Amino acid sequence: MTPVRIVIADDHRIFRSGLKGLLDADPEFRVVGEASDGVEAEVLVESLAPDILLLDLRMPRRNGIAVVESLAREARITRTIILTAGIDTTEIVDALRAGARGVVFKASAIEQLFDGIRAVSAGQYWVGRVAVSSLGSALELLAPATELSKNTFGLTPREIEIVTALVAGASNKELAKKFTLSEDTVKHHLTNAFNKTGTSNRLELALFALSHGIVAPVRTKT
Repeated sequence: MTPVRIVIADDHRIFRSGLKGLLDADPEFRVVGEASDGVEAEVLVESLAPDILLLDLRMPRRNGIAVVESLAREARITRTIILTAGIDTTEIVDALRAGARGVVFKASAIEQLFDGIRAVSAGQYWVGRVAVSSLGSALELLAPATELSKNTFGLTPREIEIVTALVAGASNKELAKKFTLSEDTVKHHLTNAFNKTGTSNRLELALFALSHGIVAPVRTKT
């Protein structure tokens, strides 16, 4: 089997190095290049024509969305998977509309990244940990509900408060301070929320809560 040829574009060298080691350890994948900024990512895609570009959205010199738009205009065969640590659904939706084929959260298990690469290589879209066949389906998974739902999936009022603050970007330490709780108690509430919603990390939980109308989306100030 010919391995999937991959370029990693991320401005954090340690993250790139670790990810390269994990991918190269699997004979199904081969990392053929690494980029530390958006301009370098475009140059590598042009010269190496990889199957997959793993791209951080927030890159120096040229941001990830600009890179995706440029590659789409030039009709490159490379398919792009966005790597993100953020919960900015607008930014992620913009990347998909610009031509990205997948979204993988940096906090996800490596197996989910591998599954995402396989899905995108096979022509599908990948959002979080779900493969879908069309852009429309991918956008539906990310789109926040237009109004709050009465179905809270069994989350308690306190858990909903914590998830609401999480969507706004609060860390565990900030959650503990805001609600006058210990960090262990915050972690306990989050674990309960993961179990009730079938999610496995903070980012998946935030997107689940937004898309199912459990909490209202955070409006970014301009």
